[in-house]
Amino acid sequence: MEAKTQVSGTTSKMIPLASPKGMEKLCELCQREAHLQCNKCRVTFYCDVDHQQADWVGIHERICQFLIPLRTPTLFSLQRAGSVEIQLKKAELIEICRLVAQSKLSEGKHQEALPAAQFCLRCSIDVHGPSTVQLVPAYLLLAEANMGLGNLAVVAELLSQAEWAVLKSPECGPAVHHRLHRSLGRLHTETGNLEAALLHFANDIYFASEEYGLDSTVTCGGYFLMADVFAKQGKMPILRSLYSEVAHIWHRNLTKLLKTHVQTTPMLLELFYDNAQQVEVDKMLRTMLEFEQNESRKDSAQIALVAHCLAMLWFLGGDAVKALGFGSTALQASQLIPNHDLTEPIQGLLQLVQSLQTDPHPGSD
Repeated sequence: MEAKTQVSGTTSKMIPLASPKGMEKLCELCQREAHLQCNKCRVTFYCDVDHQQADWVGIHERICQFLIPLRTPTLFSLQRAGSVEIQLKKAELIEICRLVAQSKLSEGKHQEALPAAQFCLRCSIDVHGPSTVQLVPAYLLLAEANMGLGNLAVVAELLSQAEWAVLKSPECGPAVHHRLHRSLGRLHTETGNLEAALLHFANDIYFASEEYGLDSTVTCGGYFLMADVFAKQGKMPILRSLYSEVAHIWHRNLTKLLKTHVQTTPMLLELFYDNAQQVEVDKMLRTMLEFEQNESRKDSAQIALVAHCLAMLWFLGGDAVKALGFGSTALQASQLIPNHDLTEPIQGLLQLVQSLQTDPHPGSD
């Protein structure tokens, strides 16, 4: 008898599993004994309907059919278990799971991100082996998902494994070190170990600047996280200084993108930053803007700078309404300062947005 469960508007059929003794299947999520089987791919198993539903929403819907050739134990596949073709398919699955997990994390869907991050780690172990530095991205995804769920002991264990893999790989590049220190900094911030958090964020900034440069938007993410620690310590002048640095870095980078957009071929922000990055940047800039707007002694120059960043971000992201809203906020703030150097660029952006709303296809007949 089939058990059916509704998943995100789709009926996912599950069939009871009868495995020969000694050949028990394990649940995809918890690795306990499985009692159900996915009726679509028939190579994925679950202990109960709840775990099937969580996996379907989290990642399985995206990769269900990918798993059939990898998990079907034919003589041909066993002979070619280590073949380049199979390794490439697994590498593709790792990338799919990484992108799905990162996207869900950017949306704050930490529970839904877990299945994708877990599968990413298991598949990475299959391809690269245990305790290798290539597992670090998957460890960090799992750590971020668990941090959002408040599972700090699990986060500490995952980051410990990631740190051990990095320590065993002296050839490991600065990009991996930067991501690891950023995650460790976030963990120590959550646990209240603020001095350790500052140390890790300092290392994060150092390694990010080695890989991407001091003026990189990746590097300035460390400044923003460090500012949060100083806020918890009550050191507001340092926070404001770091916020100013973050805003200036983003302003320079977005201004370059906007100039390229206007002077050459129009392009959307997604060509430079994926959706997860856009969400993260928007959240960061909004946090800085709201902080300044709520201050008793408002810094109009900082409000104009950050709001202009948000206006450019949303214009390049294709949302004219938000671009106009933030652009208007930026203009009002800049006009409070005589001869402010941002007033003209902000007015130019507002005119550009309004002209595109009037004629979305300029130059067309």
